[in-house]
Amino acid sequence: MTPLMHAAYKGKVDMCRLLLRHGADVNCNEHEHGYTALMFAGLSGNKEITWMMLEAGAETDVVNSVGRTAAQMAAFVGQHDCVTIINNFFPRERLDYYTKPQGLDKEPKLPVKLAGPLHKIITTTNMHPVKIVLLVKENPLLAEVEALQKCYRVLDLICEKCMKQKDMNEVLAMKMHYISCIFQKCVTFLKEREDKLDGFIKSLLKGRDKDGFPVYQEKLIRESIRKFPYCEATLLQQLVRSIAPVELGSDPTAFSVLTQAITGQVGFVDAEFCTTCGEKGADKRCSVCKMVMYCDQNCQKIHWFTHKKVCKTLKEIHEKQELEAAKEKKKQEKKQKKDETELEEAGSTSEEQSAPGPDATKEADPNLWIQTDQREETELTKEPEARAPRPDSPLENRGRKKSSKLDCQLLRGFLCFVFKPSFLTVL
Repeated sequence: MTPLMHAAYKGKVDMCRLLLRHGADVNCNEHEHGYTALMFAGLSGNKEITWMMLEAGAETDVVNSVGRTAAQMAAFVGQHDCVTIINNFFPRERLDYYTKPQGLDKEPKLPVKLAGPLHKIITTTNMHPVKIVLLVKENPLLAEVEALQKCYRVLDLICEKCMKQKDMNEVLAMKMHYISCIFQKCVTFLKEREDKLDGFIKSLLKGRDKDGFPVYQEKLIRESIRKFPYCEATLLQQLVRSIAPVELGSDPTAFSVLTQAITGQVGFVDAEFCTTCGEKGADKRCSVCKMVMYCDQNCQKIHWFTHKKVCKTLKEIHEKQELEAAKEKKKQEKKQKKDETELEEAGSTSEEQSAPGPDATKEADPNLWIQTDQREETELTKEPEARAPRPDSPLENRGRKKSSKLDCQLLRGFLCFVFKPSFLTVL
């Protein structure tokens, strides 16, 4: 590992900045497994270092010894924020190309003053339409009809170039086309509406009366996907197959499908998103319904005009959910107590069955064991006469009578064989 690789893997931001400033090669892949500094930055999960490597000119399509890019390696270890940054990165040099006159053009297609604000929107990882409009509104240079027209024409050129180059990039082309469609809608509202971009934001956030679902926003995203000029693109076909069968107001929404297609699939997201601008990590809730999340007070003010229609309904739903959750919790606690009681009873029953008699449970006396052993030894060493039953026993008398009768019969048979019968008669 080079020092830059090691610093990127350990998450040392200042060290990475120092090494890059002194000429460290950001694309060096002489690692034994072909890893680059960008791959180590993705594995570490540090977003700032990942962005730093990309700005220093790190190539995103370089593969390691197992054929994986930096984005794929970061996705493998669950660093989805780094994956999003890599997939949404667009080099500033490629945008600066349009700030200079090309060929017979007397003027550049994009003024230099617009390159910075446009590059910020292109590289944003939050593709929510309200967020893009807010970024346009924040910069006075972009919030003009002529500026937006030049910007979306440049975006269309980048989209065309991505599709016609040798290494076709459908993801980047779709993103450029999507931002271009939002810019065109901004131009329409700036021309036709007095409230201009504020009216566009309200149109995007306005929800249905029954559930507050933003129908106009859903239709705008679907329309922008449908207008993608390259029908043979595989990405377009996947998006259409995922979105077309879904009814308005059902999951998945067009925005979620488009976001996953551009930033990458995420299996599990442990974070909340702002209802207004879609920013990740929202931590503020509506104080009434407790159901809607916001990233700051400004987003809550922007969304209140439509949220107030369904806030009470959402509050009732939230209370019902809390009651059900409390009931379920009590049920689980009762079940757990019952199971514990049954286990205790079963354990006590098994102990009683396996327990020895009352005499055995007493503490063993060593002298008692010694006396018992000595008594057994003396009984075994006694002679048969000493261990014979008493003569006054009735069982013994009966046995002796039987044995004497048998002896007389045997004696008489023997004498019949030896002596004469007359002798036996006398006898």
